[in-house]
Amino acid sequence: MYVGRFAPSPTGPLHAGSLVAALASWLDARAHGGRWLVRIEDVDTPRCVPGADTLILQQLSACCLYPDEPPLWQSNRGGLYQQALDQLIAQDLAYSCSCSRKDIEATHTARGVLRVRGRELPYPGTCRPENNPTHRPDGRPARAWRFHTARAALRMPATAGACALENGIIKWHDRRLGAQQQNVESAVGDFILKRADGLWAYQLAVVVDDAAQSITHVVRGEDLADNTPRQILLQHALGVPTPAYLHTPLVLAKDGEKLSKQNGAEALDLTDPLRTLAQAAKHLNLRPPEDEDSLPDALARWVREWVEAGMGRLG
Repeated sequence: MYVGRFAPSPTGPLHAGSLVAALASWLDARAHGGRWLVRIEDVDTPRCVPGADTLILQQLSACCLYPDEPPLWQSNRGGLYQQALDQLIAQDLAYSCSCSRKDIEATHTARGVLRVRGRELPYPGTCRPENNPTHRPDGRPARAWRFHTARAALRMPATAGACALENGIIKWHDRRLGAQQQNVESAVGDFILKRADGLWAYQLAVVVDDAAQSITHVVRGEDLADNTPRQILLQHALGVPTPAYLHTPLVLAKDGEKLSKQNGAEALDLTDPLRTLAQAAKHLNLRPPEDEDSLPDALARWVREWVEAGMGRLG
């Protein structure tokens, strides 16, 4: 049974880019005769805007994109995330880390590695238990919990469903982008599971919730594609299934950067929901609605087109 989801962060209202992802995920679920869920990813509470979650749900309703179950809020699910972290700790796949960003940059600088614009420096493994079991820079207490990517990769089978592991490189198939691969240890390093301020990290929360909600297919924006190998490692470490992935094309701002709330993306104009949805459909290479189409008519037409274009085939 196909189960998909749309998982916005309530850091503001939906904009043109997030509507593309919402429409694509809804269409894919309907094309497969499956269920479509909505999850409010509000674990990063300092960035969340009060009332944005309610507004997002209202925007989806205005576009006739109704979930098949009541929405779920991640902020209510800390107990599940703690269980997952405890499991990883028991498996020696998670460890406490006291490194600040300044510590990480200093380590890379000492090694002659410079930061690439727009990219985080990979964690150098300073607090890994095997590297320095008593390491606490400047005597500070542990700040965060990290995932041991090298150990996790060693324990991942060479082939696991649609994924493969070869010389530390995770290979997987994206239904739109095709063959993908990444060495998580060298590209990202040991990523954070629980932050120093006690907040849960996106990577752990999304894997736990996708498993708990029995998500079989993930349809989301292309900017999240490089998160996939980290999530595949976590899925195998926690013993949960890996969904099929489809990453949708991004809507770009005038400066060529991804349209986002950070660069001033405007909230959706829903005075005419059909016209606004038609713009999102156009970005997905779907035909404009007919003059006599109602909003439900247009959505039904786009579901048929989604199937005809091959996007409705199981990935």
